Amino acid sequence: MKLADVESHMQKAVESTQRAFNTIRTGRANAAILDKVMVEYYGSPTPLKSLAGISTPDASTITIQPYDRGSLNLIEKAISMSDIGLTPNNDGSIIRLNIPPLTSDRRKELVKVAAKYAEEGKVSVRNIRRDAVDTIRKQEKNSEISEDEARTMQDNIQKLTDKYISKIDQILSEKETDIMTV
Repeated sequence: MKLADVESHMQKAVESTQRAFNTIRTGRANAAILDKVMVEYYGSPTPLKSLAGISTPDASTITIQPYDRGSLNLIEKAISMSDIGLTPNNDGSIIRLNIPPLTSDRRKELVKVAAKYAEEGKVSVRNIRRDAVDTIRKQEKNSEISEDEARTMQDNIQKLTDKYISKIDQILSEKETDIMTV
């Protein structure tokens, strides 16, 4: 069991949590909220960002310029059906999404969603710790490593776990501040 592998897995869990946070609206236009939108294109689900250029010309607008004009209505439908809560405006060549200002109730809901994503990230980190500790215990039981080595490795894994959970808490704190800032 290599500590570097455990750390790598934990880092990926933190990055996944960060990507989840990026999909939460904060009242300002952010193209990342469209990352999870899939468009039914020629019979297969395709990520929106591979079908269109996405830009944010100002703080309250996202524009989507399809590479293939024939996919304009498909993209509009996919955005309407998604859970981002925005209504697309189609002018025949480009789709505009107007980001309305968030109400205080909606901000509080989004903070709860962010907390849920953070908890999922922490659970993922803890699962990685559990798997690593189980592996160490098996190695100790099979006499592959000594009891002292096992204890040291478990302590190091716990330190990594604490480090990455505090990283997730820090990212959550930043996201909450971002959401609650008017």
